[in-house]
Amino acid sequence: MVYIFKRILQLIPILFAITFLSFGMMRLAGSDVVEQKTLNTGEVLSEEQLEMARTELGLDKPFLEQYFVWLSKILKGDMGESYVSGKDVFETFVLKLPATILLTFTSIITTVVISIPLGILAAVKKGKILDSVVRFFSFIGNSMPGFFVSLVLMYVLGIKLDIFPIISKGTGIEAIAMPTLTLAIAMSSKYVRQVRSVVLEELNKDYVIGAKARGVKYSVTLAKSVLRSCLVTIVTLLAISIGSLLGGTAIVESIFMWDGVGKMAVDAINMRDYPIIQAYVMWMAIIYVFVNLVTDITYRFLDPRIRLGEEGR
Repeated sequence: MVYIFKRILQLIPILFAITFLSFGMMRLAGSDVVEQKTLNTGEVLSEEQLEMARTELGLDKPFLEQYFVWLSKILKGDMGESYVSGKDVFETFVLKLPATILLTFTSIITTVVISIPLGILAAVKKGKILDSVVRFFSFIGNSMPGFFVSLVLMYVLGIKLDIFPIISKGTGIEAIAMPTLTLAIAMSSKYVRQVRSVVLEELNKDYVIGAKARGVKYSVTLAKSVLRSCLVTIVTLLAISIGSLLGGTAIVESIFMWDGVGKMAVDAINMRDYPIIQAYVMWMAIIYVFVNLVTDITYRFLDPRIRLGEEGR
């Protein structure tokens, strides 16, 4: 419990820094907030009305004062209203978040199903044809950007084979299939090589050679010892993927018209909808930090050596 409490205390200044940076970047974006708001809504205001609007928004105050006023509202759950739709920002974000979480979850599951078995297989068959084939395709998949993979899948699975719809409608299996594959292909290509490296490192350790000399079946050593030792690294990789996926699905969501927070953020950037952008940056960062906290705690409980090391100190 002491470890968890310390980790939470360490996150407090990080979260404050995130809010400060997200607020500051919007103020340094280079365009007038009030003018952009009137442009998005189609209103025509005089210079006096523009100045009154700036005063109402508190834009005539010093930067730090603006920040602390904004932060106090954030802590009360008030994230403002969208400049385009006029809807409450927090409600809009919460409405879009489940779709992104669903896409993240299906992508992680698909990545696990693909990368872990292939990584283990490539390590066990090191130097053989199967190992070369797995590494070749992982290299190809890792070198292709996500938008290119999505376009290939749209052409092959959507247009040529007509298996899945090109534009996602709803949150069904057919709608989520291609966005999930796009994200999973990129992640699996990277993690296959990492899982292979971790398993190979364990296979070369003395306890594996000793188990083989004692006549222990190779499959038993692999399942009960090697994979267990690799579990910490694999869990860490997957946890990092969750954080990066939550913040990195924006392009894929926009291409497939998946109605999540990523697409919402891209639309907000195009229309300079600053309250939405600030909410996206802040909440994605908070979720990412929270995922890393859970990862650290899980890492500590999975690997007894970390606990023993801390107790020793």
